Amino acid sequence: MALTLDKDWWRQAVIYQIYPRSFKDSNGDGIGDIKGVTSKISYLQSLHIDAIWLSPFYPSALADGGYDVDDYRDVDPKLGTLAEFDEMLEKLHEVGIHVFVDIVPNHSSNRHRWFQEAINSEPGSAARNRYIFRDGKGADGELPPTNWISHFAPSAWSHESTQGGKHGQWYCHLFAPEQPDFNWDNEEVGEDFLTTLKFWADRGVDGFRIDVAHMLKKDLSNPLKDVPEPVTLDSNIAGNEILFDRDEVHEVYKKWRELFNRYNPPRVAVAEAWGKPESIHRYASPEELGQAFNFDLLLADFQADNYREIVSRNFAAATQYGSSSTWVFSNHDQVRPATRYALPLGSDLIAFKNSNGASSSYDLIRGTNAAIAAQMFALALPGCTYIYQGEELGLPEVLDIAEDQIQDPQYLRNHKIDKGRDGCRVPLPWTTSGTSFGFGSGGAHLPQPDNFGQYSVEAESGVTGSPLEIFRRAIALRKELMCAEELTWHETNNPELLHLSRPNGWHCVTNFGRTNVALPKNLTFIHSSQPLAGGELPGASTVWLQA
Repeated sequence: MALTLDKDWWRQAVIYQIYPRSFKDSNGDGIGDIKGVTSKISYLQSLHIDAIWLSPFYPSALADGGYDVDDYRDVDPKLGTLAEFDEMLEKLHEVGIHVFVDIVPNHSSNRHRWFQEAINSEPGSAARNRYIFRDGKGADGELPPTNWISHFAPSAWSHESTQGGKHGQWYCHLFAPEQPDFNWDNEEVGEDFLTTLKFWADRGVDGFRIDVAHMLKKDLSNPLKDVPEPVTLDSNIAGNEILFDRDEVHEVYKKWRELFNRYNPPRVAVAEAWGKPESIHRYASPEELGQAFNFDLLLADFQADNYREIVSRNFAAATQYGSSSTWVFSNHDQVRPATRYALPLGSDLIAFKNSNGASSSYDLIRGTNAAIAAQMFALALPGCTYIYQGEELGLPEVLDIAEDQIQDPQYLRNHKIDKGRDGCRVPLPWTTSGTSFGFGSGGAHLPQPDNFGQYSVEAESGVTGSPLEIFRRAIALRKELMCAEELTWHETNNPELLHLSRPNGWHCVTNFGRTNVALPKNLTFIHSSQPLAGGELPGASTVWLQA
């Protein structure tokens, strides 16, 4: 099946995120790789998805799971070669699956040739101007230049001596010290990223996921400004635009759109952007990237009123700005939804992770049912649905990773206040037993639970009612039922029930409660996330119906 040339193919697509190091290992070194992805194309095809999104596969020391990039135009030798990437891309295209790659424009790694050149150059040099170097405060410059904080460390500044520099300056990194921030006021940086985008687009890559798209532009006026007290990572998003979500960043993406539109069909992109709600849709406008992740459902409790308000607000905004809605419940940074929804409302998620799941009671059966129901709800909505690898298996979060096996700098660098993201990055189980449950012959780079085999592709394939078969059927049906990007809400007289329909008579009903409810009359059953109970819809389940 050849790829479509429809320029709007992505607006209502299903896109499957692959975290390459945890997807499939082809050579037994414990790390997933490009050939591993290629080996599972038949599986990806069986999901009926429209595209995959590959998290970073570039050369990297893995200070932050590959988001510390050494070279934006190559493949990490541990994961493969450019030739293997091209082969994977060609074979995915042959079966009609598009490919997105992750672009990380806010920062490079400290091993990037530009940063190495900067460290070895004089203050004020062209090489240093590609990054953000400043003199420190204090009598001898011994204090950081500002109070800016990092996601992974107390300060967003590190002294250059920690990287071998000898000029006494500090450099900015809003993530790990191994991830120095680029200076996007420097036109050379912007031109180099246009070269990177063209490099991948010319190879045939169809789209791009833009990491922390809201963070590129900063107020770098001299002297630099402190952010308001108390200093939090959200203090700028709330309205003080020193570091995040600045107006100037949109000029960057308008240039990117000009490049994307030179291709047929135009290349597409989705922004990972956090900011004021009214500004997020600027990133997603047709003049810029086309989409921005809507994380509201990912952060919401499994409650009917939450879901309806979020969908109504975001769909209206997308319609206003001409963008495509996105619906997301999971990714490589978040606790898996089956586990989130298993917890009582109001639970402290960080405390729950840090206690290895001991701080709260949880109902994993309901959580799994709710996660599948939520995804079927989203698949019925206008717009684009993003699915994270393993979501289709109903995988729960791995909660009991021992401290000496944790890899995530979010935990290791940030006072160990949050156990981090490794629990959703554990390699996938493909078989019910065997070495690493079929992930690879050499074990897995993160420990898999003993019961992982019950969630494996082998265990669920062909089993009626398994999460995998529910997903397969739902995504296949979605292709048949897809219609104009419109929806209508229907009143239910039940605060735990949501009922919506699409213009072609496709109805979706989701029961957020715990008791069975009667279905609307005069509608024909199509598919459900759980078997109907005497013709009624069980709690934590979704049904699709046809008028």
